[in-house]
Amino acid sequence: MILICGMTYALGALEMFFGEVKQAAVRAMRMTALVGVAALLTGMSSPAVKADTLADALVSAYEHSGLLVQNRALLRAADEDVAAAGAALEPVLRWTASITQNLGRGQTSLLLGAQNSDSLVASGRLIAEMLVYDFGATALGVEVAKETVLATRQTLIGIEQQVLQRGVQAYMGVIEAAEFVTLRQNNVRVLTQELSAARNRFEVGEVTRTDVALAEAQLAQARSGLSSAQGNYAIAVEEYRNVIGRKPGRLSPPPNLPKIGNDINAAKGIAVRQHPNMRAVQHQVAAAELAIKQAEASKRPTVTAQGTLSLSENLDSSNFSTGASIGLNAGGTIYQGGARSSAVRRAQAQRDAQRGNLHVVRHNIQQNVGIAYAQLSSARASLEASERQIRAARIAFRGVREEATLGARTTLDVLDAEQALLDAEASRISAQSLLYNAAYAVLAATGRLTARDLRLPIQQYDVNEYYNLVKDSPTSQSEQGAQLDRVLRRLQKN
Repeated sequence: MILICGMTYALGALEMFFGEVKQAAVRAMRMTALVGVAALLTGMSSPAVKADTLADALVSAYEHSGLLVQNRALLRAADEDVAAAGAALEPVLRWTASITQNLGRGQTSLLLGAQNSDSLVASGRLIAEMLVYDFGATALGVEVAKETVLATRQTLIGIEQQVLQRGVQAYMGVIEAAEFVTLRQNNVRVLTQELSAARNRFEVGEVTRTDVALAEAQLAQARSGLSSAQGNYAIAVEEYRNVIGRKPGRLSPPPNLPKIGNDINAAKGIAVRQHPNMRAVQHQVAAAELAIKQAEASKRPTVTAQGTLSLSENLDSSNFSTGASIGLNAGGTIYQGGARSSAVRRAQAQRDAQRGNLHVVRHNIQQNVGIAYAQLSSARASLEASERQIRAARIAFRGVREEATLGARTTLDVLDAEQALLDAEASRISAQSLLYNAAYAVLAATGRLTARDLRLPIQQYDVNEYYNLVKDSPTSQSEQGAQLDRVLRRLQKN
C-alpha cells in the first residue's frame, strides 16, 4: 500500500512537472515566434547579420521586378510615338538616282544610212518636301500621342503599386508561415510530453489504453500539421524569392502600420482623384476625343511645299542638263467609298468605349476602397478577438490540466483544451498577417502605395528623361541623339 501511494505520488509529481513544462511552452509560444522565424530563415545565423526590414524587401522588389522593366520599355515606345507623329511636321529630304543604258538604231537620211543611237545616261534628283497646312490633322495626331504617353505613365504607376503590394504580401507570408512552423513545433513538443505522461500513468493503472491512444492520435495530428506548416513555409520562401529577388534572410518584425484615415468616404474621394488607373483612363478618354477631331481633319485637303534639284548626264558624250523647281501642291480625296466617314464614326465609338470604361474604373476603385477598409476593420477585430481567445484558452487549459491531475478530467479533456489554445494562437498569427496586408491594400486602393509615398530609399525611374530626349525626333548623328544613345545603354545595363 505504501509502495502504491509512493508511486502515485511520484506519478503526480511527474505529471505536474510535465504540466509546468507545457505551461511554460505555451506561455512562451508568442514570445519565441519571431526567434523561431529567425532560426528558420537563416539556419545558422550570426547575431552580427543585419535583419532585413519590410522597406529593404520592397526596395529589392522594386529593383528586381521584370514587370516594371517591361512597362518602362512600353512607356519609351509610347514616347517614340510622339516623336514619330511630330516628325510629320518637319521637312522631308530625299534623293533618287538612276543610270540607264539606252539601246537603239535609226536612220535620219538616205545619205547617212542607218546609225546606232546607244547612250548611257546617269541622273539624280534631290527632293525637299514640307507639310504646309492640313487643317491640324497632323498636330492633333501629336496631341493624341502625348495623351497616350500620359496614360502609359499612369499605367506604370499602377504596375508599381502591384509590385510593392505583392512584396508586402510575400514578406508577411514568410513571417506568417515561419510563425506557424514554430507554433506547430511547440505543439508537437508539448504533446510528446503528454503522451509520455499518459503512458506512465497507464503503466500504473491510472488511465486506460484509450487515453494513451487519444494522446498518440493527437500527436500524430500535430506532426501532420507541422509537415503542412513546413510545406507552406517552403511555398512562402519561393514566393519571396520570386517577388523580392533573393531567398529570405533574417526578417525583422513588421513595422508599425502605415497611417490610414478612418473616413472611408474621404478615402474614396482621394482614390477617384489620384488613383493611377483612374488617371490613365482619363487620359485615354482625352486621346479618344482628339482622335475624333483628327479623323475629321483628315477628310480635308492638304497643302505641301516641294523643291527639286535634278542632274542628268550622258556618259557617252559631254551632254548634260541640270534643273531646279519649287512649288506648292494641294490635294485631297473626293471619294473613297465612305472610308473616311467610317474612320470618324470609328473614332467616336472608341471615345464612347473609353467613357464607359471610365465609368467602370471609377466604380471599381470606389468598391476596392470599401473592400480594403472592410478587410482592415475585420482584421483588427479578429486580432483583438484572438488575443482575448488566447487569454481565455490559456486559463481554461491550466484549469483542465489541474483538474485532470485530481482525476476530475480525462485525457481527452486535456487534449481538447490544448487544441483550443493552439487554434487561438493560430488565429492570432493569421489575423496579424491579414491586418498588415489589409493596411497596405488600403494604400494601394487609394493610389498611395508607391515608392515615393512610402519614401523608399531608391533611385526612382525618371519618366521625363527619355521623353525629353526623343520628343523633337533627334537623329542619331546629332548631339541629342548621342545623349539618347548613352541613356539607352544605361537602361540596358540596369
